[in-house]
Amino acid sequence: MKPLQPDTLIHNPRGMPVVTSVVVDCEATRLWSVVGHFAGFDAFIPALSHIEMTGEGVGALRTKFFHNGHCVVEQLNSRDEQAMCMTWTTIYNTLGLARLWAAMHVEALGSGRSRATWTLIGEPIEMAQAGFEQFVREFAESALGNVRQMLG
Repeated sequence: MKPLQPDTLIHNPRGMPVVTSVVVDCEATRLWSVVGHFAGFDAFIPALSHIEMTGEGVGALRTKFFHNGHCVVEQLNSRDEQAMCMTWTTIYNTLGLARLWAAMHVEALGSGRSRATWTLIGEPIEMAQAGFEQFVREFAESALGNVRQMLG
């Protein structure tokens, strides 16, 4: 028997990034306080019933519980308060995803306006890649539209 070697089930997904953004009539720091709150995505994603956190900061895990019974566990990979950006990876889900990586970034546009950009790269297990990318785009656009309504 060969000696055990370090291994992992976490790999970055391959595929085209799905990039969605929204411009909101508010200061960038206010927008970041909503979309940059890793534990608070249930504030603008109505499909989520609640979120439970394990740990704090980079390396923390969030478990997102959906009203339809699905759940997703994600790990915060990076976070930069000054640059107003963060990245995370899905490490477990019941949604039929092999891998998912995401990033959120907020930038000031001047005169009380700012933009949030949500980038997602994923690999579905059972769904065609094109259908998955369309679903993810619509999901992110809807969520960011809710952010615009909340803050705009």
